This record gives sequence, C-alpha cells and structure tokens, in this order.
Amino acid sequence: MAQNTTPSNSSSNTNSEPTTPELNSFTVNTTASHPATTMSNPTTKLPPPLDPSNYPNGKKSLSGVSLRAFLIGTTLGLSASLTIALRIFDNPLWRVPFFLASLSVFHFLEYYITAEYNTCYANVSAFLLSSNGWAYNVAHISAALECLLAQLFWPNARYLNWGAPVAGIKIQVVAGLVLMIVGQIVRTLAMAQAGSNFNHTVQVERKEDHSLVTHGIYAVLRHPSYFGFFWWGLGTQVVLGNVVCFVGYAIVLWKFFYSRIYREERFLIAFFGDDYIKYKKRSWVGIPFIR
Repeated sequence: MAQNTTPSNSSSNTNSEPTTPELNSFTVNTTASHPATTMSNPTTKLPPPLDPSNYPNGKKSLSGVSLRAFLIGTTLGLSASLTIALRIFDNPLWRVPFFLASLSVFHFLEYYITAEYNTCYANVSAFLLSSNGWAYNVAHISAALECLLAQLFWPNARYLNWGAPVAGIKIQVVAGLVLMIVGQIVRTLAMAQAGSNFNHTVQVERKEDHSLVTHGIYAVLRHPSYFGFFWWGLGTQVVLGNVVCFVGYAIVLWKFFYSRIYREERFLIAFFGDDYIKYKKRSWVGIPFIR
C-alpha cells in the first residue's frame, strides 16, 4: 500500500514512525480474505416457472385439487362418524351416510391412484366428481333418496332386510359389502398396474408409449376397471336395500359398459392388431353377457 503514496507525502513523513510490516501484511490479508467486499453478490437462482395449468381455473389447478380434496375428506369424516353412531343405536338410516362415505373413498382413490401411477393425467377431472355428466350424479342422489324414503315409510319391508343375521349384520348387507370391496380393489389395482396406459376416456389415437397391458389383474380380466365399477355400483344398492335403483343401476351400467367396451376394443385392435385379438380370446370381461 505504501508503494502507491506520492513523493511529497513520502518526504513529509520522513521523521514519522515507520509503519509496522505486520500491520501492512495484516491489512492486505484482511482485504484479500473477504472477496465479497470487492465483488457483487451472485444473483439468486429463481425457481422454474409454474405450469399455467396449475393456476386457478386450469386443468390441474392446485386450488381446485385442494378444495376438492378438502370437501371429500370432510364428507368422509362426517358421514363415517354418523354411520358408526347410527349403527351403534341400531338405526337403519346408517345406510345413507355409509353410501356417502363409500362415494368419498371412491372419488378420492380415483384421483390419488392417478396422481401416484399416472401423474401426467392427474388433473381436476380425475376426481370424477362432475366429469361423468349429470346422469351420474342424479343416479347417486336417487339411490340415497330411495333408501331414505324406504327406511322412513316402509322400515319393515322384507326386501330391506332379507337373510339371517351374520354377527348381527344381515346377509344382504354382507353380500353388498363383499361386492363393494371386491369391486373397489379390482378397479384400484387396474389403475395402478396399467399406469400411464390407463385413461378415464377412450383413446382414439395411440400414444408413443402406449403398450398392451396383460400382466397382473389384466391377465384374467380384459377391462378390470369396468368390472370393478360395475360390481361396486351394484354392491352399494344391495347394502342400501334399494330395489328400484338396483334394477336401474344394473340396466344403465350394463348398457354403458357394453357400448364403451365395443367402441374401445375397435381402437385397441387397430392399435395392437393380432396381439389384442389373441389377448381377447384368453381373457374375460366379468360383466354378464359381455364377451
């Protein structure tokens, strides 16, 4: 540092006390050891931009997903608690909140399994709360109303409580629960094992990574997700003790899956050719009168 002083300053400081070398070295080293004092701070790295579809009103709106998850969870908690309370007091109306709890579990799993195994398609519509159309919601409302009205005005009707009790529960309820549990498990497994090959809508064009799934549950059932929902839906009506809606569910679901499977398999044969034809011969649908 002293090397940069002017001559005039040098002569005027001749009689002054010499600068201590240790101090000079300390000053230089201190400056050198803190480069941040001589350089500007590096720019903070910003996070990647958010996918526009994640914003409100987008297909994958984060606010939309959180709101639906909150409503489903709240409905499940309240309806499950009410089901247990009514069942403890032997009130036959427990079937209505049980139905709501079952619907909550179903719709939660639809989104969760999609998000876990088919993440690219985990959008708001994956909950299937409204994407199935108005007829889907009307069917469930009708089922709840039939059960409620029947229990209020015809509580002793034989068709509501057929079969000897098993551990305090009527065989009718046990049979319905078995159908529901089997149906839900099969559908959930189908979605998980198909992974990115699963879609809630019929695909009319083959994706590059679309492959024919023939392992796991697909080794036996050709359309396990349809099998699962068909029997799950009928099982709910057996538990509820509904006669009108049971018949209605059976007819509507059968017609829907018959036409959907026929249409979907036309595209699958176009996608996979003889491989799908051979697979079709060694597997089955599991819905009556649909081959």
